[in-house]
Amino acid sequence: MTTERISTRDAYGTALLQLGERVESLVAVDADAASSTRASVFASRFPERYLNLGISEQNMVLVAAGLALCERTVFAASFASFLVGRAYEQIRDAIAIPSLPVRLVGTHGGVTVGEDGATHQMLEDIPLMRCMPGMVTIVPCDSVEAEKATLAMAKDKRPNYLRMCREATPILTTEKTPFEIGKAYVFTPGTDVTIIACGTMVYQALLAAELLYKDGIDAEIINVPTIKPLDAETILKSVHKTKCVVTAEEGQVIGGLGGAISELLSEEYPVPIKRLGMQDRYGESGEGPELMEHFGLDAKHIRLAAHHIVNFNKALFAE
Repeated sequence: MTTERISTRDAYGTALLQLGERVESLVAVDADAASSTRASVFASRFPERYLNLGISEQNMVLVAAGLALCERTVFAASFASFLVGRAYEQIRDAIAIPSLPVRLVGTHGGVTVGEDGATHQMLEDIPLMRCMPGMVTIVPCDSVEAEKATLAMAKDKRPNYLRMCREATPILTTEKTPFEIGKAYVFTPGTDVTIIACGTMVYQALLAAELLYKDGIDAEIINVPTIKPLDAETILKSVHKTKCVVTAEEGQVIGGLGGAISELLSEEYPVPIKRLGMQDRYGESGEGPELMEHFGLDAKHIRLAAHHIVNFNKALFAE
């Protein structure tokens, strides 16, 4: 890890510019939010391949679908709360059902959006997009991974959703760190508990692992940038070893990463699991770090959850 912090949405702008220089068929569409989504970087360089469709996400999604039918490589971006929340029907009917390769990019995900409050802190996008048949769902852990994800999506022929944050977050990976859609990665090996995280929560999980090591608990940290399709092999291999799990995400645990892991384990290898995330509630206005602590999403709370599940597991097997 480095002390440098860059927002994942900044990486989207960087990657989009790279793609624009290499892929002549690439078109970016936006809902009057280019400065926020960072599509403005692409728009300045390739104005003839950028469409600002105004504050009309439903129309933006339909235009993106039409461009995909015309064999354009399409990226459509807006605030996650507006893209997924406002245009869900159009995403489902015009992109998911015909399985068009449209790359949907939702920025400003999670409570770290901060002062904008509950209306802009999109917490339900991962469950909503994950449950849509055929929709690839990606949540990168840092700006480096977000750039790789954007580049990988351009080559993928399925509908894709990329979820990013507004706040600058620590850089955890390097250019040499592997990334592939559909793969999860063990960042820190361990034997006592598996902590599975995505997005901004991967950093918090790594901090928690350091605290747990001092407590005598050896935690294995798995970064899951692709929520769907889920890398069952990597996750099950870890859980067979540790026998207990903590999940951590900056979104609703119902149907999100925690839901995906629970579904997998209940069918393949039932073990004790503790899910950290938003517990059936909406966000509030405040500074990002303050809200993370308030909602129990920081390293301190991951540490407590790991202690709880490890002790519960020991008691269970003692019986």
